[in-house]
Amino acid sequence: MNKKFEYLYRGAFTMLKINLDAEERIKAESDAMVAMSANVTVEGKLEGGILGGLGRMLSGEKFFFQTLAAHHGPGQVYLSPSTPGDIMELEMDGTNYVLQKDGFFAASEGISISAKVQNLVQGLFSGEGFFVLKATGRGILFVSSYGSIHPLDLAPGEEIIIDNAHLVAWPDTMNYNIEKASSGWISSFTSGEGLVCRFRGPGRVLIQTRNPKGFGAWIRQFIPTKSN
Repeated sequence: MNKKFEYLYRGAFTMLKINLDAEERIKAESDAMVAMSANVTVEGKLEGGILGGLGRMLSGEKFFFQTLAAHHGPGQVYLSPSTPGDIMELEMDGTNYVLQKDGFFAASEGISISAKVQNLVQGLFSGEGFFVLKATGRGILFVSSYGSIHPLDLAPGEEIIIDNAHLVAWPDTMNYNIEKASSGWISSFTSGEGLVCRFRGPGRVLIQTRNPKGFGAWIRQFIPTKSN
């Protein structure tokens, strides 16, 4: 356990406990707070102004963050993501990260979260749209997933192919290409794997073990329609 934070109920329903020093602040996704000490305050913040908020909305993130601050002494906060899954920390010491639209969970005050515009091909075919999130600065970044988080460490020149719905985060120094999962369009369609992302090392890519889009499609088959 890190003296500054602790993961509780690790697995499908992870909760994050953070120990704040006096006057220390932390930002988190909107509605992440579960409980907090009586001397901790929470308020909505619009980081980056109106344009920054709009950019995050276009990437699929909420317009506002929540900022939690301890006053007149240390305090504790408990945070949980909106979807069942895991949480993982990234020590940011100069490396910037790109996050899929639901990847950001919380961060120390020295980290900024903004929208990043993808190129035309990535925006059309990556499944993430034209905007993704970019984390810059120094401190601790917490990312969340649907399912567990698994790191993939790539050596220089090593390549790996990842279903875009399973991406969580990757360094912004890593490039990826969009391609068909199979050699032909019919084979890609019938296999259930359409377009994928080919990453090239060096670098670490974080993936999630479950596909939220696939789960949504599975749920929809049980929802009655008007015709039923």
